[in-house]
Amino acid sequence: MNLSTPAAPATVDIAQSVAHSPGYWSTVATRIRRDKTTLFFGTLLLLIVLVAIFAPFVAPADPYKTNIIRRLKDIGYPGHPLGTDQTGRDMLSRLIYGGRLSLFMGVTPVLNALVIGGLLGVLAGYIGGKVNMAIMRTMDIFYAFPSVLLAIAISGALGAGIGNAILSLTIVFIPPIARVAESVTTQVRSLDYVEAARASGASSFRIVRVHVLANVLGAVFVYATSLISVSIILASGLSFLGLGTKPPEPEWGLMLNELRQAIYVNPYVAALPGVMIFMTSLSFNLLSDGLRSAMDLKS
Repeated sequence: MNLSTPAAPATVDIAQSVAHSPGYWSTVATRIRRDKTTLFFGTLLLLIVLVAIFAPFVAPADPYKTNIIRRLKDIGYPGHPLGTDQTGRDMLSRLIYGGRLSLFMGVTPVLNALVIGGLLGVLAGYIGGKVNMAIMRTMDIFYAFPSVLLAIAISGALGAGIGNAILSLTIVFIPPIARVAESVTTQVRSLDYVEAARASGASSFRIVRVHVLANVLGAVFVYATSLISVSIILASGLSFLGLGTKPPEPEWGLMLNELRQAIYVNPYVAALPGVMIFMTSLSFNLLSDGLRSAMDLKS
């Protein structure tokens, strides 16, 4: 009598169900498609990025061309859909071109900090001991200062300019990213499959590359996405204070600074750069929240 025969169909069904079950990233993509808020703001953000990239083909006028006769015209003025600034330059064109610098100054520091802070955090979390203490206590020194004041202090010491502004923001964002990477790495290094890989004789480099990074990158990337909105606001603030982009370059923070005196003459035009900063930062924030929710399959 063969006792294993009746269990064969059940085994086949289980194997088929496992084979046809969606993978992790397929499940994440499905959850994102069902999240209308994330889709809307993701589409809006994609539109802003595309318009900024193709600015020479989209902008209706030269963003640097001045016309004092047509200065501070209202929204809807013929030939200038969003009016003109204090020197008669087309606001729509300057907002479109300004998106290039604002996005560049907002995304680049976070990417730099993601690489540097992520490596430091993984190194501190995996090795532990004195290495962990040295790296994380150094990061804690930067936490003693508010991010805004630290960025202003570094930019003020280095001098105005896009490069110095990006460097100062990179330094500001390295500690929080390193802390998140260190926290996740510390949890992952004690898991069973990491211990098994270590017991099998795998090198530390291979364990970090294959097992640790696969679990750390997702959490760190989502957190870094949320920092882009903060980076855009800080970069605009540095330009507003004269520590970032220099005139006559179009950049949303610098445009706010140049139009601050015009707020009593034409407040709607003067507020347009602030609206763009708000919309872009909000889009990055809500997109990050949507990605975090979609990747957390336990919720």
